[in-house]
Amino acid sequence: MSKSAVLNSTVKMSKAPMPATTGRRFSTSTKVIIGAGVAVLVVGGAIIAAIPEPGAGRVATVESRSSGSASSAGTLSALATKFSFGSVSMAAGKVTHRYSIRNTGTEPVVIRKMYTSCMCTTAALVKDGRKSDPFGMPGHGPIPAINAAMNPGEDAVIEVVFDPAAHGPAGIGPIERVITIEHDAGRPLELAFAANVRP
Repeated sequence: MSKSAVLNSTVKMSKAPMPATTGRRFSTSTKVIIGAGVAVLVVGGAIIAAIPEPGAGRVATVESRSSGSASSAGTLSALATKFSFGSVSMAAGKVTHRYSIRNTGTEPVVIRKMYTSCMCTTAALVKDGRKSDPFGMPGHGPIPAINAAMNPGEDAVIEVVFDPAAHGPAGIGPIERVITIEHDAGRPLELAFAANVRP
């Protein structure tokens, strides 16, 4: 065999196609990397969505601004806007707190909607001996209109239920949640609570 024949033979061998398994490995690796990236984005988005907005520092009593005199205003206020459950056990189940609210103005106030800052919390309006269906977090079911009128001097209760086990083991530690009450007398009324969740 001549020297040029050996070189031609070597060149031909080096230009041979790569085995099919190498291409498949690259494709599988790429799929794993893309899948892991998507999983990280989904988990990160879920964590960010679960972070409640703090209700601290916001005014709890609101007044309407009507075109008439200042005395013709409805006002919705709460006896207390913050509450602490203290230490709560996931194993012990759900805990409940009741906030008292009142129309301290001179005109009726219509409660339009109520919702919570997290899916682990529900709130219901208790008025005239009747309790509404529980309302939860927007995006985790419909938030229907309540349209409940409160006359001047009338009281009602917001019954809040917190499920410490809703987030599983990742939900251990301090938490803060907010219940928002939208009405026609101005800015929403916000009720907040805190707890330290343990197993």
